[in-house]
Amino acid sequence: MLEILQEIVGALLFFVLLFGIGFILNMLIKTTWLPVWLWVIIFIPLGVWHYWEPDTTVGSFLAVWLPSIISSVAGAVVSGWAIRKLRKGGYKMF
Repeated sequence: MLEILQEIVGALLFFVLLFGIGFILNMLIKTTWLPVWLWVIIFIPLGVWHYWEPDTTVGSFLAVWLPSIISSVAGAVVSGWAIRKLRKGGYKMF
């Protein structure tokens, strides 16, 4: 039970972390989907590198990291969506 609670909290933290980083990057650099591309460039190679360690199996890797991976990419996508909506709403800062 405690492990499931830890996974939920971890996934929520990853979502908030990537949303916040993506939102700040979008405000500073004025690109909508840069956080998603950075996620792909940074986290996919890390996952591949972790998978190729000799004592790791695919099942254990996905079972542990899949909720965090999905929530982090969702945070990056939602930050791009939020910035796009704010720009369409007339907010010039974004």
